Amino acid sequence: MRLKDRLSGFVKAVGLPRIIIFAFFLLVVFGAHYYGLGMPALFGSVLRRWGMFGVLVLAMVPAIQCGIGPNFGVSLGIVCGLLGSLIVIEFKIAEMLGAWGAITIAMLLSIVFAIFVGAGYGFLLNRVKGSEMTVSTYVGFSAIAFMNIWWVTLPFRSGEINWPIGGEGARNTISLASSFGEVLNTAGGFYAIGDDSTGMYVPTGLLLFFFAMCYVMYLFMKSKTGKAMSAAGSNPVFARASGINVDRMRIVGTAISTVLGAVGIITYAQAFGFLQMYNAALMMGFACVAAILIGGASTVQARISNVVIGTFLFQGILVIALPVANKLFVGTDLSDIMRIIISNGIIIYAITRSKGGAASEE
Repeated sequence: MRLKDRLSGFVKAVGLPRIIIFAFFLLVVFGAHYYGLGMPALFGSVLRRWGMFGVLVLAMVPAIQCGIGPNFGVSLGIVCGLLGSLIVIEFKIAEMLGAWGAITIAMLLSIVFAIFVGAGYGFLLNRVKGSEMTVSTYVGFSAIAFMNIWWVTLPFRSGEINWPIGGEGARNTISLASSFGEVLNTAGGFYAIGDDSTGMYVPTGLLLFFFAMCYVMYLFMKSKTGKAMSAAGSNPVFARASGINVDRMRIVGTAISTVLGAVGIITYAQAFGFLQMYNAALMMGFACVAAILIGGASTVQARISNVVIGTFLFQGILVIALPVANKLFVGTDLSDIMRIIISNGIIIYAITRSKGGAASEE
């Protein structure tokens, strides 16, 4: 009976969906090994996607901790990152400062844009307390739709940005080969197992950047401002009685989340090798929310460890499930179906365990 109680407590603490997801990850890994799909190359791809997607998931931490909940409106930060990257390409910064200079300028510009956009976004969310997740979803969709108009109308002159026929508006995908494509991936990267065709490539620079961002966020959460922000999110009444400006802390958390979204999309794009414009970022917020919830976060509390674990599991399933599904079910796209089920299912599960927008978890 005691063992049964312990198992019941473990399941309740971790969450049955997360246990199922972890078991499914182990199952697809076993399946990949069974079918001889080349485990080193698959895990190399998992490491790359872990690093390229990690900063976007990290953007969920300050949003959840400040009390607005999972930031479905991270698209605001994403469009800031895309705009900063386009400016770097337009003015050929890479030709003057090299790839490292280009990615640095792109991030700095994006951070400036994201600070102002994030502050305004936080002010809006302060006016709709209790409905943050719903409002942020609509704000994220609206931001993408609004920027789609601007991507078509902004007066770009670079041939790398404009459509080859007509010469106006940004393309759907814009190559970063001549600017800062894969600059983090190749910094200190090496093959841990095998060679360039079947080996496991470790993108050292990309992973170190992801871990460094996690460490910076960890230090911030331990600072006086970070603790005040967490207090404002977990117990606004107590925080207000302690002299903390709750609305200001919510704006700070939202702005930081937006900044991380901007930096995250640049990290993602350089690893991918292209900027993906228009509606490509429309559902990224849902994937970010699903990843951190899979890692053990809730709608009211998140830790850095939830980001690291959740991103690895989520991306690992996406990478490994596809070839395994192709072996099991020829001509189907089971992996994409599983991605939708996992991402949306874990979000629904987390929301049903919370009492409204920013309430504490049961």
